[in-house]
Amino acid sequence: MWSFEKEARKKGFSMVAGIDEAGRGPLAGPVVSAAVILPDAFSVPGITDSKKLSPKKRDTLHKEIISRSIWAVGMADAGEIDDLNILRAALLSMARAVDNLDKRPDYLLIDGKFEIPHDLPQKPVVKGDSLSISIAAASIIAKVFRDRIMEKYDSKFPGYGFSKHKGYPTKAHKQAIAKLGPCPIHRQTFKGVKEHI
Repeated sequence: MWSFEKEARKKGFSMVAGIDEAGRGPLAGPVVSAAVILPDAFSVPGITDSKKLSPKKRDTLHKEIISRSIWAVGMADAGEIDDLNILRAALLSMARAVDNLDKRPDYLLIDGKFEIPHDLPQKPVVKGDSLSISIAAASIIAKVFRDRIMEKYDSKFPGYGFSKHKGYPTKAHKQAIAKLGPCPIHRQTFKGVKEHI
């Protein structure tokens, strides 16, 4: 899990940040990205792609990561997703996460196959959240942060069940949209929402 970080250090980079996002697939809410710079001595077993972890395990690892790393999040909201498209909004949220870091990294490891709109040297890594410790740590922070946002939206926009499905296109969520119509955090260009506007 450290091979990409070690490769970057061999090239002379010392502050390597892993970047990942959560929330490309939902019908509602923001896309949230995290950027994480792990210390050399960081050793926490179990860190992997957040989707492979239970909510309880994610929360435990999230506490460990945020207490021992330099990290930040960045977001693009539903309106930006509709304006830009989900891919461009996700890449923008990743760039914002990098800019929000307290210390500027000198190299970026990006989950996926696309570079982000940023001037720093960077390497996209397909399935990076399973291959790079830094990207995996970022995936956990992004997922936990986004889930908590959606839980707060559940009380602001009751009836949709956001605390359960976190905005993903479940049967219950689609039925709620059909019954109540979309709310302000729904992505109006997405199939499953646009038919009900």
